[in-house]
Amino acid sequence: MARTAARGEAAEAEREFHFTWDDFEWIRETVGRETGIQLSEAKSDMVYSRLARRLRALGLRDFASYRKQLVNDPQRREMAHFVNALTTNLTAFFRESHHFDHLAGVLKAAPGKVRIWSAGCSTGEEVYSIAITAREVFGARAPDRVKIIGTDLDSNVLEHAARGIYDRRRVDGISQQRLRENFLRGKGNNDGLVRVRPELKRLVEFDQLNLLHDWPFREQFEIVFCRNVIIYFNKEIQSRLFERVAEIMTDPAWLYIGHSETLWKVSDRFESHGRTIYKKTH
Repeated sequence: MARTAARGEAAEAEREFHFTWDDFEWIRETVGRETGIQLSEAKSDMVYSRLARRLRALGLRDFASYRKQLVNDPQRREMAHFVNALTTNLTAFFRESHHFDHLAGVLKAAPGKVRIWSAGCSTGEEVYSIAITAREVFGARAPDRVKIIGTDLDSNVLEHAARGIYDRRRVDGISQQRLRENFLRGKGNNDGLVRVRPELKRLVEFDQLNLLHDWPFREQFEIVFCRNVIIYFNKEIQSRLFERVAEIMTDPAWLYIGHSETLWKVSDRFESHGRTIYKKTH
């Protein structure tokens, strides 16, 4: 009998779709192969909840049928939905504000044009926070002094980021001056929304990128934001990832990672400058 991917028979009885442990293990293996993300056994409920939406949309009756759909999908359209569903996207404007204070100092000291990469940019809040900081440092010269690229695995969040439209509550932590200078308030049917100003959007571009696949960058970066990304990878993948990051960075260059992350025993290419700020050493 197939093991049930649930906390008990009662939990399984309440579920809309039949979901076995074999289903969960297959999903773990597939998402790991596609993205490098390592799902623990504790994530079975999360996997069920997120993928159940896809089963409803496709009119399927169980996860076995969904697995067949993914396998028999030569154009990989459903695989894109599968990856998007299991990608966690949690972000905020000026999250970990000390990074942006440090960034402002780096930009002020920069002698030439600064290229910045936001890896795992999600819905764009990080990228636009970088752009706001750049505008505050460079003013009208910002388009000539900075280039900002945001990438993510999830095509849905990239569409959101490119639109640059957010619920008003998403910018509650931003000062009134920053709001006036960088956002337009929605009116009428758009009341309660804000839109990033065109002059800010001109500083950024977004593109889909799987960190485990080829990186199409033609230029090196002076600054990389790779925050709350490596926590989904094992140590071996983390080490390979930051070796690649170091190779596409100038020397010197700055790296910002998430508050729960560390490069200890992951990479010797960077030295810590405190509070998840690193400088490339070689």
